[in-house]
Amino acid sequence: MGMKNKVTIVLMLSLLLLILGCRADSGQQLKQQSVKPHVAVNQIGKKPVIVVLIDSLMDKPLQEAMQEGRAPAMRFLLRKGQYFPHVVSSFPTMSVTIDSTLLTGTYADQHHVPGLVWYSDPQKRMIFYGNGIKEALKIDQLQVFMDAIYQLNQVHLNKKTKTLHEDLADKGKESASINAIVFRGNTKHALKVPDIIANSNRVPEQMTVTGPKWLSYAALAQLNPKNSWNTPVWKKFGMNDEFSAKDTAFLISQKKLPHVTITYFPENDNLAHRKGPTQLKGIEKADKALQTVLNAYGSWGEAANSAIWIVMGDSAQSAVYDDRQAATVDLRPHLSHYRIAKLNQPVRNDDQIVIAANERMAYIYAINNNVDLSEVVQSLQHEDKLDIIAMKDGKNNIHITKGKNGGLFSYRPGGKLTDEYGQSWTLSGETNLVDITLHNNRIKYGRYPDVLARLHGAINSHEGRYVVVTVQPGYELVGESSPTHIGGGAHGSLHEKDSLVPLIISGTNTRPKTLRIVDIKDWIMQLVNK
Repeated sequence: MGMKNKVTIVLMLSLLLLILGCRADSGQQLKQQSVKPHVAVNQIGKKPVIVVLIDSLMDKPLQEAMQEGRAPAMRFLLRKGQYFPHVVSSFPTMSVTIDSTLLTGTYADQHHVPGLVWYSDPQKRMIFYGNGIKEALKIDQLQVFMDAIYQLNQVHLNKKTKTLHEDLADKGKESASINAIVFRGNTKHALKVPDIIANSNRVPEQMTVTGPKWLSYAALAQLNPKNSWNTPVWKKFGMNDEFSAKDTAFLISQKKLPHVTITYFPENDNLAHRKGPTQLKGIEKADKALQTVLNAYGSWGEAANSAIWIVMGDSAQSAVYDDRQAATVDLRPHLSHYRIAKLNQPVRNDDQIVIAANERMAYIYAINNNVDLSEVVQSLQHEDKLDIIAMKDGKNNIHITKGKNGGLFSYRPGGKLTDEYGQSWTLSGETNLVDITLHNNRIKYGRYPDVLARLHGAINSHEGRYVVVTVQPGYELVGESSPTHIGGGAHGSLHEKDSLVPLIISGTNTRPKTLRIVDIKDWIMQLVNK
């Protein structure tokens, strides 16, 4: 392999594993103005909404960090407002799916982003938005680049389901997206692809994407012209908390803050994956970044009075056992009587099964018409570490089972039973499989919050015949070359340990209709339109 190809692969892997890689034209940057740090009045004439999304932020470590004085900014906003420790995430509990739910106010059956890894039946290929290094080495890097940078927002995210940025623009409101993975809006932005990638002849020199008025996307798409020192390789090309904070603070100091700003702090996730969900360093780093944003107002008091602050997690993480053999669940031995598609090869006509592992959940696809999906379920029942095994029948009923003697639970939308979120369902079978209790036609969820709607969303998120599986806490699913987090943390499942995140609200005494990420978009729209 020539040196140029080696350099290209290294660059591609670095960019794709961070889900970035585009440079905005210089025209996308704001011009520096000479203004005082103190910002008394914003140009929009009312309180702007600032959403700070901290990847893998969890209640218990956050509470501990605040008690130890390691998260003073979050503690300050909490004391000025409201705190909700258990907000329900989307499913799969993977950032691309959760961010799509946050922006669209829908689950995956409507926004159509099934996970970080999935199989497209119409295109007969795997979709990767950037995953582990071992997987990355086996797949078409330029295709992954296009999927992560362009296809995710412009094609895969359902165009019929409007994002927060699109709805705001339709009402004449402005918004900003800073380092967020999902950002589709109404404003066109020309992204200049690095030359070493564009020279492949398979990627254009420029990509036109649509986003909010202000779009900042890591390494080479910053709003602040002086923020480039936060974008070298040792700072993950700008996919870091400090970069996000500096660009957000720049909007404030320049009096360019729009009606809604969504800024993403990514670093806590990586530290939780490596060190486990109880680590506090990532929360401390995120809090320092938040302090940078608050300081842009001149004082924290002024910041609290001048904006509505929403600080939240996206998903939680559950601890993974520190013994690799015990912690990992490989489904391939249970499906060895089928021909399983290989990562480093195009899907072949005689392939029968595709496995798309998303840490603690997976999609198992039957891509051959001769494969009976119920027989795939029976094969998977031999794995005792699986938590939930689910499939959909031809009448849109969802059937759930577990191990060999796990029983059966079935459900479908609509019916006489109502859950705590006002959703109606028809249930049959063993409700204990999903830890549901019934009383006076009311459904109460246990350790799988909002399991019926979230699983319904995933199992109807894209075309194809597939089984959805999750593993019990402590375990992680692996396929061919899947990344693992032995002794650290992982997410992806329906379990409460992966699904419940904290929410801090300051500057308003209102809250979302329900404590679910899926209801936050409508609430933000109400705040802006008051």
